Amino acid sequence: MQDNATEVTAAGIARLAGVGRAAVSNWRRRHADFPKPVGGTETSPSFALAEVETWLRKQGKLAEVPLRERVWQQLAGHPEGPVTALTHAGCALLLIQDRPTVWLEVSAGSDERLAAMLPGALEQVLTPRFGTVAAAPASRAGVHKAAAVNTPVPVNSPASVNSPTPVNSPASVNSPASVNSPASVNGSPAVHAPTGPELLPSAPLLRGAAELAAELGARQTFEFLLGRYLDANPRQYTLTPAELAGLMADLAGPARTVLDPACGTGALLRAVAPRPDQEFYAQDSAPDLAALTALRLALHAQVAVRGAVGDTLRADGYPGLRADAVLCHPPFNERNWGHDELAYDPRWEFGFPARNESELAWVQHALARLRDGGIAVLLMPPAAASRRSGRRIRADLLRRGALRAVIALPVGAAPPYNLPLHLWLLRRPDRTPGRPEVLLADAGQFATEGRGGPDWRAVRDAVLDAWRVHDRTGTLDERPGLARSLPVIDLLDDDVDLAPARHLPPPTATDGAEALTAVRERLGETLRLTAGLTPPPAATAPPARWPLTTLGELARGGALVMRTGGNGGHARVPVLTDHDVLAGTAPSGSLPESDEEAVLTEVGDVVVPVLGGGSVARVIDDATGGAALGRNLVLLRPDPTALDPWFLAGFLRGTANNRQASSYASTATRLDVRRLQLPRLPLGEQRRYGARFRALDEFERALRRASRLGEQLVRGMYDGLTDGTVTPD
Repeated sequence: MQDNATEVTAAGIARLAGVGRAAVSNWRRRHADFPKPVGGTETSPSFALAEVETWLRKQGKLAEVPLRERVWQQLAGHPEGPVTALTHAGCALLLIQDRPTVWLEVSAGSDERLAAMLPGALEQVLTPRFGTVAAAPASRAGVHKAAAVNTPVPVNSPASVNSPTPVNSPASVNSPASVNSPASVNGSPAVHAPTGPELLPSAPLLRGAAELAAELGARQTFEFLLGRYLDANPRQYTLTPAELAGLMADLAGPARTVLDPACGTGALLRAVAPRPDQEFYAQDSAPDLAALTALRLALHAQVAVRGAVGDTLRADGYPGLRADAVLCHPPFNERNWGHDELAYDPRWEFGFPARNESELAWVQHALARLRDGGIAVLLMPPAAASRRSGRRIRADLLRRGALRAVIALPVGAAPPYNLPLHLWLLRRPDRTPGRPEVLLADAGQFATEGRGGPDWRAVRDAVLDAWRVHDRTGTLDERPGLARSLPVIDLLDDDVDLAPARHLPPPTATDGAEALTAVRERLGETLRLTAGLTPPPAATAPPARWPLTTLGELARGGALVMRTGGNGGHARVPVLTDHDVLAGTAPSGSLPESDEEAVLTEVGDVVVPVLGGGSVARVIDDATGGAALGRNLVLLRPDPTALDPWFLAGFLRGTANNRQASSYASTATRLDVRRLQLPRLPLGEQRRYGARFRALDEFERALRRASRLGEQLVRGMYDGLTDGTVTPD
């Protein structure tokens, strides 16, 4: 049976059985018939999933595993690796979405029959979506591997530049022809139909994915699997946050042909508003990412998707393209971007970039792929706006009207999170403006504390409003501390420094001393409240020996309902993020529009973050009820006749409880909520504990308010003393 090829670790077995890993170790020692390892290492063995399930079922230990978890285990344990499995699943899901009756026909019967019939069926779907399908190389199922491409690495790391390849000739680069057909792509498409032998080990996964698609939809199923894979490998890829991708797409405006020359996982193109006859062009140096992006976009909308594999600067996949818009999150600070071999490339019409100015090479590549009047939005490091080695190119971009805006984002908007990254908005000049002005904006004031990112709603409103006024009228009245438009001539000095903060007047200080007095009074009131909420001295008692149960057992018994956060939804409501739960703040996130139904919170629910290793559980109140549940959160909805929500949340915060329910990877700690334990106590006793836990929660919130007000007072005093609005007396 081909499912034997799928492997599972001891941690996976524990999740299947709803027990801890120590129990799995005990089973291996005590039961001679426990399945033998088939892979892994001596300290971390892996087992055949089918054999494990058979043994667990025989022993009566197989828990009711959610379909999502089962499909994920099949993908994560695939013998060819999770990326190949994800690509196979994406191809099958595209067939299910576009031609569901064909899938039903080919999936009837054995796995061998499915693997034999599926390649032909996939070609009928992949060819019109991605172009002519090339012969599949045996070494990488489902992913095209061009000869010029080396081992795939993440697109946004310095290593993502491949070995030198011939540069396109000037004639092809400057060709005015529009690219509207697969034949215009240099090389083969990023996705091809896997062969029958390649698909055979994936047959159980594909059937599971189809079953999940019947529940969630094909697009949501792929988004779930892709999101779970990216969460499991957080340092392997540089991701563009969904909120930032949406802002960049909105800045670019409506477009029919859109290019992302460093597509990564496709977040930027996915954020583009769909329209009829739309065409998406994506390229990445990593074959895996190019394939996953193409599949993601094809599942997202009924658009023509062209995916190319190769180093964009050295081996441009679309030399004749003239797109309406270019969106790009390029790799930063690359030295080996092709400086030596690309010296005479015709794309450098604004100047040849220095070796340490790889970002300016990406800027000019984007401009070269735009039609006249087309717009490009690039995420840039702040140094690119002021490095002396790039001042001549920046000056020429300004003189010719190509650079239209530089927008500084708040710290924490995107990786690297410690830098206030910039957005550059460029337009391919169709004429030279008479008195060009450039928009400079700084959204740094919308940064927030912690790791939850900036206030994206405020960033979005401020940036889009400033850009749309400037783009419509060519100028913008000064908005102190936020935005202004400057004549190009005022920026053409020896440095051509375009950092917005250096050109914006400080925010207008109004009622500085009075405002600080109000903050001080609020701080005093909060401190008095906090003192009153301080818990009384705790009475000592011997350690309790309660009978325990797990949340998994309570869910199976109907005492509570367990839901996980999603990736999208129709509801236009605030989203409760994991940062909001950790920081105790109001819902601050947003979800992309999709057909997936959002999970909405209700008063009395308990929400638990699953990443980060902290012991946190939050009871939903009137202020947070009705919010959508964000990613990396689990919602627990207790039956009020069986469980008190404050009792539930309080015991879930125990350090020892979280430690025994956590699994550890090399880069992250993940909480298995089903393994969290709870004492079996009568409802009256639960409420007694719940009242104490609720008082502790009020005390904790008061401490947080006092901390925020104290920081606001200190910061305001420093600012007031240094700008003269507060006297030292």
